[in-house]
Amino acid sequence: MEGRKIGSQKLVRLFVSTMFIGGISTAVFSTVVRWSDYNKTLSRGDIGECIILLLWFGGVGILFSLVSQMGFFAYLTIHRIGLGFFRSEFLWNGVQIILILFALGDFLYFQQVLHQQEGTGMHILSAIAITMIAFLVAYIKSKQTNKHAFVPSLFFIIVVTMIEWIPGIRADENAQWLYFMLYPLIICNIYQLFMLHKLQS
Repeated sequence: MEGRKIGSQKLVRLFVSTMFIGGISTAVFSTVVRWSDYNKTLSRGDIGECIILLLWFGGVGILFSLVSQMGFFAYLTIHRIGLGFFRSEFLWNGVQIILILFALGDFLYFQQVLHQQEGTGMHILSAIAITMIAFLVAYIKSKQTNKHAFVPSLFFIIVVTMIEWIPGIRADENAQWLYFMLYPLIICNIYQLFMLHKLQS
């Protein structure tokens, strides 16, 4: 992760654009997942209700984007503290890798305890999907910047995303809503990660 300062105007731009992406991505995802609801509304000729639904899901997405932004800036702070405490990027990366493995194991265990009646199949698939996305994002990020960005990017997408997702997992029994939260979180996290070095240039 880069350590150069970002101007206040760029931070505001990142804040607003991340909210926009969170709102749009959730609204688009809602049309795919809840298309039957939209279709019924359109068949009745009630376009206004469709617009209200889109705006409502967009507002929910904005809230999710705020959670993503809190996680992003929290990790930037933790990353600087970790580098200062261990005084070695190699050691700090090693700690992050251990924390990644711990987070994945803890996530699966937590899900098994929380949803014993449902099994862990979907949760294992979710963990695998998040990990695969994280490796791809970390690879692209390291190519865009330098090899030192790989482990921090991997940690951010896996660990921070899972931490951000915990309130939704604990509070909601509807699996559909769990993924309504997960997708915008991942999209916003990826966006912020890719924008970081551009804002610092």
